[in-house]
Amino acid sequence: MAFTAISSRNGGVTLITLTGELDALTAWVFREEVERAAEAELDQLVLDMTELSYLSSAGLRGLVFARQKMADGVQIVLVGANDAVEQTIRLVGFHQSVVFSDRLPE
Repeated sequence: MAFTAISSRNGGVTLITLTGELDALTAWVFREEVERAAEAELDQLVLDMTELSYLSSAGLRGLVFARQKMADGVQIVLVGANDAVEQTIRLVGFHQSVVFSDRLPE
């Protein structure tokens, strides 16, 4: 499945919708969207993972990159991560740097 990362912004919230497999071949696409998002003043970076089917170690590095690029007060919210993706994030301890949610913020 092809990977896409599509951004939109509403006030202090940037939403990046992730679809497909976030791996070594596609991580650069995600990193570019994160860099764009980091240029704005944000309160939240929301990653919609509802359609993300796979997260590799390169994808995890992309999440770490996102945390590093965002200002200290920016909350990163992961929405709709499937069990395998969430387990991968928890196994490496990154769940302490993000918030998991079942639905997009309003």
